[in-house]
Amino acid sequence: MGGSRGVGLAVTELLAELGAGVVINGRDSEAVSQAVQRIPRSIGLPGSPASPAVADTLIDTCVREFGRIDILVNCAGTAEPPGSSILNVTSAQFRDLLDTHLGTVFETCRAAAPKMVAQGGGAIVNTSSFAFLGDYGGTGYPAGKGAVNGLTLAIAAELKPQGVRANVVCPGAKTRLSTGPEYEAHIVDLHRRGLLDDISMQGALDAAPAEYVAPTYAYLASDRARDITGRIFVAAGGFIGEFARPTPTILAYRDHHDTPPWSVAELHEKVGGS
Repeated sequence: MGGSRGVGLAVTELLAELGAGVVINGRDSEAVSQAVQRIPRSIGLPGSPASPAVADTLIDTCVREFGRIDILVNCAGTAEPPGSSILNVTSAQFRDLLDTHLGTVFETCRAAAPKMVAQGGGAIVNTSSFAFLGDYGGTGYPAGKGAVNGLTLAIAAELKPQGVRANVVCPGAKTRLSTGPEYEAHIVDLHRRGLLDDISMQGALDAAPAEYVAPTYAYLASDRARDITGRIFVAAGGFIGEFARPTPTILAYRDHHDTPPWSVAELHEKVGGS
């Protein structure tokens, strides 16, 4: 979903070149129409897949037109309002951002997963962002992308025995969301505040075109990646990386069977000094 612009369009074009029939979705009907005109074996269905009815129609259309659904790629995204922060974001803006980034992923996975299980397999590739770390500020954008990571890992764990794979890509590419004076000023300000180092700032301001990211999606969707599931990848220009699965670091331990709870002073000693 989100295949009519930016990274999603580059992924859609590459999958079509590799022989896939594709259903293209986006909220802008004109952008969807233009994408269909340039991509063979494609069908356009505009609308927001955060709506259960739209998500169901997208998946049902794929099965009806192409016989099955082997691949689901979610690339939908929207920028936060300029200057958005926890100090000024409205509840409505936050819910809209969650709908765009998390709601679309949930609804399409909900609609596609049973069909993939019934046919014996499939590949889901969802899109997250470096922003889930919180370094770029914002509210609904990092919250939604972080939730996409957790949801995808849960889907991967649950459906692995049924042959359905689910992975995440955090792309770094030049798109309409990562260009323009406001975006550049935001990145420079994050660097000034010490939230981005020199390399991260340069990478954000000089990102490669989306075509450099698309092959990672295509690989994860292919049979070559049949043993890969439940992982969070980074694709930015010529760089391929992975976020390791978080594991806890022991800061302190004692057996609760024969010791009292930690005191606040003890916790400060163990945690505050670590």
